[in-house]
Amino acid sequence: MKPLVSIEDLRVAFNGVPVLRGVDIALQKGEAVGLVGESGSGKSVTWLAALGLLPRHAHVSGSVRLDGRQLLGAPDSEFDQVRGGRVGMIFQDPASALNPVLTIRKQLCEALALHRDLQGNAVKAEARRLLDLVGIPDAGRRLEAYPHEFSGGQVQRIMIAMALAGNPDLLIADEPTTALDATIQAQILELLSTVRRELGMAMVLISHDLGVVAENCDRVAVMYAGRIVEQAPSNQLFADPVHPYAQGLIGALPPLDGPRRRLTAIPGTVPDPAHMPGGCAFAPRCALVTDACGLVAPTLAPIADDRSVACVRAEASRRALLGIAAE
Repeated sequence: MKPLVSIEDLRVAFNGVPVLRGVDIALQKGEAVGLVGESGSGKSVTWLAALGLLPRHAHVSGSVRLDGRQLLGAPDSEFDQVRGGRVGMIFQDPASALNPVLTIRKQLCEALALHRDLQGNAVKAEARRLLDLVGIPDAGRRLEAYPHEFSGGQVQRIMIAMALAGNPDLLIADEPTTALDATIQAQILELLSTVRRELGMAMVLISHDLGVVAENCDRVAVMYAGRIVEQAPSNQLFADPVHPYAQGLIGALPPLDGPRRRLTAIPGTVPDPAHMPGGCAFAPRCALVTDACGLVAPTLAPIADDRSVACVRAEASRRALLGIAAE
């Protein structure tokens, strides 16, 4: 089946310093994929690069295809139809994404007029419907309000409405529940899940919260130092992570049931992109490091159906998962 989005060998450098070092990921229509990793891993940069939203001085190479159509190198006019149309994005800081001096109606109707070719009363009616859809009470009146008149949770709902204005095939949610309390966070995540099912959208959920990803995503990609180091169906990754970094992330999570256990911590920090270690970037922090880890940076390789890992231990992991005896 042809994927909705296919990213291959995506690389990004700022002032000659590489921050993405060959990202490969694909999404099927209607699929929800979680992208996890520490700050500085390249999660947000991956999708900003894919949508042509990085500064012009950024050097971007590789391939980004939407329904088979190459986006990298496309003219701005083509990107204008994709961004907000085929692909909607919820940014990390919703308050800064809204214009404080324009009403919600003006901002939402602008997106509708651009991507849905609606005019006159039809635009306002659709804007009101979208606010109803995301749970803003008294939507007709609140359309005339300004961003500062809404709570943080309501602003996030408005950003979701704006992201849905173009009837997108893909919704990218970049830390959509940051700085929200637990109750509002749960409401926003339930809203995203409901809307995705009703509209049949694919979704990329970028998050530091592994619990959120486990509950809301079909598949998970783990990023570290500008590369994806493991991809797997969500239930498999959380039950049996293979890459030592993925093991470390999940080992730091407190169990929700069963006996208590000591939480583990990953020593050190994500390396500076300007001073990346040779070989595997995770090697300086890895408890399972071997001499081979410092020789060559491992590439993402399949170890089973729908599972891949970038680690020198990948072949041993593949054999263990398939029940093949070591040679």
